[in-house]
Amino acid sequence: MSTYRERVHQGSARATVLRTIATRERRSHLSAPRVPTVGIDIGGTKVMAGVVDADGVIVERLRVETPDKSKSPQVVEDVIAELVLDLSDRHDVHAVGVGAAGWVDADRSRVLFAPHLAWRNEPLRDALAARLAVPIMVDNDANTAAWGEWRFGAGRGEDTLVMITLGTGIGGAILEDGRIKRGKYGVAGEFGHMQAVPGGHRCPCGNRGCWEQYSSGNALVREARELAAAESPVAHGILARVDGRIADITGPLVTELAREGDPMCVELLADMGQWLGIGIANLAAALDPGCFVVGGGVSEADDLLLGPARDAFRRQLTGRGYRPEARIERAQLGTDAGMVGAADLARLIARRFRRANRRRAERIHRAGLEVPLPSRRRPAGP
Repeated sequence: MSTYRERVHQGSARATVLRTIATRERRSHLSAPRVPTVGIDIGGTKVMAGVVDADGVIVERLRVETPDKSKSPQVVEDVIAELVLDLSDRHDVHAVGVGAAGWVDADRSRVLFAPHLAWRNEPLRDALAARLAVPIMVDNDANTAAWGEWRFGAGRGEDTLVMITLGTGIGGAILEDGRIKRGKYGVAGEFGHMQAVPGGHRCPCGNRGCWEQYSSGNALVREARELAAAESPVAHGILARVDGRIADITGPLVTELAREGDPMCVELLADMGQWLGIGIANLAAALDPGCFVVGGGVSEADDLLLGPARDAFRRQLTGRGYRPEARIERAQLGTDAGMVGAADLARLIARRFRRANRRRAERIHRAGLEVPLPSRRRPAGP
C-alpha cells in the first residue's frame, strides 16, 4: 500500500504531465505537422469520419448511423475502425482524433460515461490503438467542436469562447487563451446536465429536469410527437407530411416544416430557443465569455432558433444594461465542427508519433543495422 507521501508525489507528477499536455495543445496549431489526419465525431444518432487537411478542409467524409445503444461498446468501435481503414485505403493518414459524446477522463483515454451510448468506463483510446496502426486522440465531442470553431470558424480571434452543441442532447465546452478547460477530472462543460426544472423530464443521465430535456433534438422531437399523438389541431401539417406515422417525426423534419412556415414547428423552435437563451444567460453569469458558438444538428434551424435565444438571453442576463453582452453565433463549420476539431487536435500526437519513429530508426542505425533513416524534411502540406 502506498504511503501518503508517495500518493502526493504521484498526484503531483500526474498534474505536471497534464499541464505539459495543455501547454503543447496551446501551441499545436502553430507547430503541428501539416499532415492529413482523420477526425471522428460520435453522436447519439450518427458517426461521421473525415480526412481533414492542416487548413481545416475536409478532403473526404463518410457517415453511418450509430449502432443501437443497447448493443455492446465494441459494435461502435467496430464502426470507427472500419471507417478509418476505409479512408486509409485512399489517404496517407498520420493520426486519428475521436470526439465522443460522453464524459472523457483527464488523460483522454477512457469514456467514463455516455448518456446516449453504451459506454461505461470504456478504454476507447487503447481499444482503437490496438486495431489501427496510427496514434489515437480521444476527447469529448463538444471540446473538439469548440477547438474546430476556434481554429477555423466562428470563434477565430476570441480569447474566451463557450461552445454549445445541440444534437441528441446538449454538449458544452470552454476554451480560454487557446486551451480547452477540461477541469480536474476531465468532465468540465457538461452544461446539458445542469438542472433547469426541478422534478422535470427524466434524462438519460439518471436525473430529472436537465437543460437538454428542454433544448435539444430529443426535446424537439418529443414535443412534436406529443402534439401529434394528442391529435392537436396545430399538428395537422406534420401529420400530413408523415402520413399519420408519428414515429417518422424527426428533428430535421420539424426544422424543414418551420422553414416552410408551419405554425406549430415555428412555435416549437421558438420555445426551444427560449430555453436555450435562458441557459446561455446562466452560463454568461458564471463564465463571462466573449462569444457563445452554437453548433450541432439542431443549430441548422438558424434564426428560427437563435433569434428567440438571443431575445431570451438579453432578458435574463444578470446586470443587463450595465455590462457588455457576449455574442451568440451559429457555428460556421456546422455539424462538421467536431470532426474537424478532432482531426486538428490529433496533429499534435501525429508529430510525437513521427519523432518517436525517427528516434527508433536512429537507435537501430547506430546499432549497425542497415535501416534507412526517415527524411528530416518537413512534409509538404496536403
